[in-house]
Amino acid sequence: MSEKYLIFGATGSIGSSLSKQLKDSGKEVHLVARNESEVKKLSDELSCSFTVADVLENGFIDKVKADAPDVKGIAYCVGSIVLKPLRMIKEDEFNQCMKLNCYSALEVIRGYQDTLKKSKGSVVLFSTVAVRRGFSNHGIIASAKAAVEGLTVSLASELAPNVRVNCIAPSLSKSKIAEPMLKNTALAEGIAKAHPLRRVGEGADSASLAKFLITDESSWVTGQVIGVDGG
Repeated sequence: MSEKYLIFGATGSIGSSLSKQLKDSGKEVHLVARNESEVKKLSDELSCSFTVADVLENGFIDKVKADAPDVKGIAYCVGSIVLKPLRMIKEDEFNQCMKLNCYSALEVIRGYQDTLKKSKGSVVLFSTVAVRRGFSNHGIIASAKAAVEGLTVSLASELAPNVRVNCIAPSLSKSKIAEPMLKNTALAEGIAKAHPLRRVGEGADSASLAKFLITDESSWVTGQVIGVDGG
């Protein structure tokens, strides 16, 4: 059975860091991202395979499975930052956020559940600290990520004992999707000071935990939602 690890959102700060950490530890990875030039550049750097796919498109999982049919673990490092007050929330953007963050993750797991069971594999999903902390203007994204946490504990029970499912809940970290917020120096400093550890997170912070959870190093850990949030 393959020891390949499948990384969705591979060109993001967490996905790329996780891919590099897995390769550095001798693991085989397959990258999935929607931007062809970015994912090809990373695949060339890591000497690994990749698939160009958009998780919002119908049938994306068939395209990925054609390139990587057997895997040991999956990290769904896909996310979004959608911040709007209640009065401005529209149903279509709420539905799109749910599809991007939760339903497409479910499709991935469903599509690979047989090979994951055979390999006694692992799945790592991503939530946000906003689910449990509660922040203004987070009605869309916090709801979608809360669904991811519910999916995590439900599937950890349903797929046990052969597949482990865990979730990481980061606070705001340096990334492409967070750049519009963090490019404001004063705002970035204020966000950093709001954390007991006095800094904004890095992709590597969450990736290090993801590497532990996706491999057999964490063979007795499942159904957990773990914060990586600077305290």
